[in-house]
Amino acid sequence: MKAALVYTSTTPELIELVEREVRKNIGEEAELISLQNPEILARVREAGYVTPTAAAELISMYMDAVRQGADAILNICSSVGEVADSAQAAADYIGVPIVRIDEEMCREAVRKGSRIAVLATLSTTLAPTRNTVIRVARQMGRHVETVDGLIEGAFGLNQDQFRRRLLDKAAEVKDKADVILLAQGSMAYVEEDIHREYGIRTLSSPRFGAIELRKALERKGLLQARAEC
Repeated sequence: MKAALVYTSTTPELIELVEREVRKNIGEEAELISLQNPEILARVREAGYVTPTAAAELISMYMDAVRQGADAILNICSSVGEVADSAQAAADYIGVPIVRIDEEMCREAVRKGSRIAVLATLSTTLAPTRNTVIRVARQMGRHVETVDGLIEGAFGLNQDQFRRRLLDKAAEVKDKADVILLAQGSMAYVEEDIHREYGIRTLSSPRFGAIELRKALERKGLLQARAEC
């Protein structure tokens, strides 16, 4: 069994977080194919949107994962999550599902509240995550309001500086929201800090993405379904 992890951000913290959650859910025996191209995110940041070239390069990474024998693909970057959406028809035909790391997180946020704050360090991540929250809310028949929490200048800071900036932004939005979403997987290590300090439900994507990856492999009969608690 092979699972492909597709990265457009390659910080060690993100890779460690994602691989730990994936291993926890699909086991140590599974082969992980790590595909990385930080140039895609760099192009998206420079342009302010997902350019045709960036989208084509990401889709090429999906096809590379298929050629390497992947049974399922986990798309890790929220900035390009809508590219994963656009590739789903091809993925269904090929039989190699593409799982977005953040979609189930967004659904959980909609289940838990009607005012959802989205924190991100990049506007190119903030907008797609907000769009996903609104889309899944519509699918679930619920109305939500979103609160933007763009943390400018925080991308690339060390962990302590990054944690402080996230906590400060959470303090700004907590009274306007029922739930805080951390749009970038690399933010996950601050999730418990925000909840502990401000008492607001806070969600990050790696564990949700890893669980959905497991479910995709279960549907293919490659893993035994876990008993529901």
